[in-house]
Amino acid sequence: MINIEEFRKLELKIARIKEVAEHPNADKLYVITLDLGDRTKQVVAGIKKCYTSQELVGKLVVVVDNLEPALLRGVESQGMILAASDENHIVVLSPDKEVKPGSVVK
Repeated sequence: MINIEEFRKLELKIARIKEVAEHPNADKLYVITLDLGDRTKQVVAGIKKCYTSQELVGKLVVVVDNLEPALLRGVESQGMILAASDENHIVVLSPDKEVKPGSVVK
């Protein structure tokens, strides 16, 4: 369990997926460029088996914006796209209405 103060440390924001590229060293990963309104950010996401790149470009998603960068199979990921999964699917979390990139999730 975490307390509310620990939860408040997370910076969850809305981003628009601008570009999706194949990861050069992994079959299940995409390298995704996100528009956060005031800047862009690159993330690596393991959602390739459930989404084509065409399905993702233009989509609004929820991201963890203040996650420490990590190297995933040699490519830097500067955040994380939130998703739900079960035994059959991975589904990225997305607002149900249009909201501008950079909007804070509360």
